[in-house]
Amino acid sequence: MSNRQDRPAQANASAKAGTVAVAPPCAMVIFGAAGDLTKRLVVPALYNLVSARRLPAGFQLVGVDRVARTAEEWRTDLGEAMKGFVAHGGGEFEADHIDEAAWRWLTGRMTYLQGDLTEPTTYRRLGEHLAGLDKAAGTAGNHLFYLAVADRFFSVVVAALGSAGLVSEAEGQWRRVVIEKPFGHDLPSAKALNASILETLQEHQIYRMDHFLGKETVQNIMALRFANGLFEPLWNRQHIDHIQITAAETVGVERRGKFYEVTGALRDMVPNHVFQLLAMTAMEPPISFDADAVRDKKAEVIQALRPMTSRRALREVVRGQYDAGTVLGQPAQAYRHEPDVAADSTTETFVAWKLKIDNWRWAGVPFYLRTGKFMRRRRTEIAVRFHQAPYTLFRGTDVERMNPNWMILRIQPDEGIALEFAAKRPGPSVTLGNVSMDFAYKTYFDMAPNTGYETLLYDCMIGDATLFQRADNIEAGWRAVQPILDAWAHNPAKDFPNYAAGSDGPAAADELLARDGRAWRPLA
Repeated sequence: MSNRQDRPAQANASAKAGTVAVAPPCAMVIFGAAGDLTKRLVVPALYNLVSARRLPAGFQLVGVDRVARTAEEWRTDLGEAMKGFVAHGGGEFEADHIDEAAWRWLTGRMTYLQGDLTEPTTYRRLGEHLAGLDKAAGTAGNHLFYLAVADRFFSVVVAALGSAGLVSEAEGQWRRVVIEKPFGHDLPSAKALNASILETLQEHQIYRMDHFLGKETVQNIMALRFANGLFEPLWNRQHIDHIQITAAETVGVERRGKFYEVTGALRDMVPNHVFQLLAMTAMEPPISFDADAVRDKKAEVIQALRPMTSRRALREVVRGQYDAGTVLGQPAQAYRHEPDVAADSTTETFVAWKLKIDNWRWAGVPFYLRTGKFMRRRRTEIAVRFHQAPYTLFRGTDVERMNPNWMILRIQPDEGIALEFAAKRPGPSVTLGNVSMDFAYKTYFDMAPNTGYETLLYDCMIGDATLFQRADNIEAGWRAVQPILDAWAHNPAKDFPNYAAGSDGPAAADELLARDGRAWRPLA
């Protein structure tokens, strides 16, 4: 959202004046600077922010990693990666060329420190380096620490930053820490991680990253609902039959077998990405776009989920694992044949879940969630099915059945919104046909290149936590998922693999909706 209430006066003043709101001066430190996340998403997003003129002159980027290299070697490596994205595509960063002036602006502000994240000397050297930048480069003493590292280092790095005095705020200077997912692997580990980092940091200093929330269409869910008198009055159980949330991928585990074997689709996608889409779809209107006001309402949705019993978990949550097949015309091997995956693995690569929200707005309305690897199409969308109109009026006409009305919010790819409704076909008799009104962002707005991280990084710099998860939201999500994890642990899957790569998922997912007289929207 472009009009959030808690942005600093500088940003608000710029916005009111019609100019680009520039972030305040700061030094950004990336732990894990030599890693894949830094190359694929963080640095491309910073480059896009440079192109959009959102970064201040007093900006510095410090890379920290145990890999031995010079600052120049780090810059060169990142530059080669950027050129590769332009030449070959296929990643989140999409551009037909690199603006050399913008890239020089960013690389000219890059420095690099080699260091072991478990060694106190690394943080002492980092503190000295940042102090030098504060004096020489005009960063105003503001520091943003980005943890692009394995989750086992989250508590380690935060504690070490605290011991070195690098996260203490004074004299108007801020210190913020960005933590990537996975934020825990279950409810106990999520609670333990929250407790650990809150020993060092205050909640307002923590930015738990979920890049799904950087997508323009995700942010536009609130604008669609709350800025239009046409939709919000219909957004309840009186008018909506059910809602489907889909996050389908056409990629497999992509050499991440070790990670995926202990994670699976449920942990990887549902408590974070999918629940965030659910929360923004089902939340009550906040009193403002203040970060805490929005996050309060999102947390209420997850806390209102009907508690899951073991019996219901086995009946209302479907798990799947892909077999060999064909995806987008290319052969795909079975999950059990992927590197670092057990030959008899019972790790799920697909999840479908029927859930209920026990509040006045949504009582009785089922929400169907599904996410999976190696599906027929890459698609993330929210599909709202409205109640069917009564048939009585059309008796005696050529209308055999009433067509359902849908609103489709496409998150990726082809971001946009579609409405499907009935209209009379031309001719002397009354015959209905389905028609669609479609709004595509790329044809209506001049959309700048976006990886999904630009908005989130910018918000970290200006102190806007609206799109970041709070501790209570994280724990509420794991609390909803934990009974399923427990039920599956005591009842291992016996039918894996149960769907072909390149399909819409296992037959049991179709049966989940068929029992209610409903069906998934096809991915084809």
